[in-house]
Amino acid sequence: MVENSLSVSVFCICGAIFAVLLRRYCREQSLLAAVAACAVLLGAFISMVSPVIRDIQELFTEAGISDSYISLILKAAAVCFITQITCELCRDSGEGAIAAGAELWGRGAITVMALPVVKALLEMFSDYL
Repeated sequence: MVENSLSVSVFCICGAIFAVLLRRYCREQSLLAAVAACAVLLGAFISMVSPVIRDIQELFTEAGISDSYISLILKAAAVCFITQITCELCRDSGEGAIAAGAELWGRGAITVMALPVVKALLEMFSDYL
């Protein structure tokens, strides 16, 4: 894992240097270079996390937790990652207002996604009271 972290760090630093050098000549291409680096990192992250996700699903299944809740948790995590990357890319391109809008949307999406879980918890608590 340490070797992978070192490789990812070197890749990120090289991508950042490349984006900064491009920014001098063409701001749009600099943003595209940053987006491409993020896409490669996201792909690598997904391939690294896939076995862990399978293990978590097995644990939740053994514990008797519904697959819909597992799916909801994974989707919420994906929304968080995507929103964070989007906001940082917007800030890097000088669009702070758009980044703030993306953050607001991400928070709203997580809130909407959490409503069924909150509803199920309230129903469970009302059965005990």
